[in-house]
Amino acid sequence: MIFVIDRVLDQHELAAVQAAATALPYGDGRTTSGRFAQAVKRNEQAADTPARAAILAKVRSAVAANPVVQAAAQPRAFARLAISRYTPGMEYGFHVDNAIIDSNRTDLSFTLCLSSAADYQGGELVIDDPLEQRAVRLDAGQLVLYPSNTLHRVAPVTGGTRLAVVGWITSWVADPGRRTVLYDLAVAARAMHAVAGDSPGFLSLQKAQSNLLRMWAGE
Repeated sequence: MIFVIDRVLDQHELAAVQAAATALPYGDGRTTSGRFAQAVKRNEQAADTPARAAILAKVRSAVAANPVVQAAAQPRAFARLAISRYTPGMEYGFHVDNAIIDSNRTDLSFTLCLSSAADYQGGELVIDDPLEQRAVRLDAGQLVLYPSNTLHRVAPVTGGTRLAVVGWITSWVADPGRRTVLYDLAVAARAMHAVAGDSPGFLSLQKAQSNLLRMWAGE
């Protein structure tokens, strides 16, 4: 499943992260990619500095706390986060993310856009799924969450600057079909609670969700 999530950071947090990320030093993004991805990757990534570490810690905390991410990803750990920058002529051709990053399995990938949609042209995230190639163009503060096992690319930026935080999540539940079941149960339980509170039906849904997670976690 592919999710586009709004307002992962509030407006004050977003403004602070935007300013801090813009001021970072950047280098060739190919240094952090796999051998085959290097051939199709043309972007820049923020250098490892205390300022970058502070930004990524803030983003990691916000993403982990987001209720949609919690329900859809069942996050166990973050394999890695990075800050990427694309200027005119830069792109990242079709590739699949590494299965293991820093000794962690990558189950879901995400991009949190820091640039306003009015400040860059092109730069869509294009995800290849069984039906079509889906192009997602993000505005500042929007996050797209998608399976790490998909082919995807960043279309060429034709104007402005596309600045984003990218990351990879290790889920408690490796199987995407099982994660979908848990997400559907979470949505159903939330909807039932909004109508009926702690009703027997809500408690049964919550129990099923919890027990399935208990069965599947770590397998």
